[in-house]
Amino acid sequence: MNHRSQSPSAFSLIEVTLAIGVAAFCLIAVMGLLPAGLKIQQASVQQTKANAIISQISSDLLADVRLPPGQASKAQGDWANLHGRWAQVATPDVLYFTNDAKQSGYQGSAPADAAFRATITYMLPPTTTTSLANIKVTWPASIDPATGTPAGSAETYISVNR
Repeated sequence: MNHRSQSPSAFSLIEVTLAIGVAAFCLIAVMGLLPAGLKIQQASVQQTKANAIISQISSDLLADVRLPPGQASKAQGDWANLHGRWAQVATPDVLYFTNDAKQSGYQGSAPADAAFRATITYMLPPTTTTSLANIKVTWPASIDPATGTPAGSAETYISVNR
């Protein structure tokens, strides 16, 4: 009699088929999560840009309000349309920004390169010591938040004390 002392070790066809099936099922589940992850990542990028725009506007309004009466504005950038408006205008200002957070328009309809719409609403009539504003950034800029639903938005209130 011829008996082998060791049996050959190998996987059967059924075991290989089951292993490939389990691996395929796991890969399909992971691939199904990719679109959701990409959507969340894009929303995060837009939110970060909107927060940068809010920071720019807040900084400019804070710089403008803190100037002594009668002194010209020393703020840098294309923000001339906001200077001195605290005491004069009670209607919201609308600014448009590109995807790089650069200002591209003021009031009116959205310019072709605009990706964000910033609405600045002066909440309280400014006193000699305090002013309050609501800054809301929505995207895309071409959708009017009053009539349509924007894809996303960021909002803050600022209070400026002299």
